Amino acid sequence: MEILMSIVVGVLFMTATYLMLSKSLLRIIVGTGLLSHGAHLLILTMGGLKRGAAPLLGENADSYTDPLPQALILTAIVISFGVTAFFLVLAYRAYKELGTDNIEQMRGTESNE
Repeated sequence: MEILMSIVVGVLFMTATYLMLSKSLLRIIVGTGLLSHGAHLLILTMGGLKRGAAPLLGENADSYTDPLPQALILTAIVISFGVTAFFLVLAYRAYKELGTDNIEQMRGTESNE
């Protein structure tokens, strides 16, 4: 299962990198969202995909699950949600001000493609 998750993380990173290198601001925002999802899955996979009981005192179980990766992922989800919301508001404001979401036109340089 870890190998499958590693392949999924690689595909997410590859897609996010492709989207972040484009000229459209909305594609860049989607790319950062995919990159954060890939990072969440990477943290979960590196923590180990084990089944076990919750680490509670007084409960006797054969194996326990480490709660640290889950806590890190929960914190990262909240942070990435805030960053994505900020990016969306910034992109909306830039579109209303400049009338485009093309990064090259926002800089003022025209490309002849």
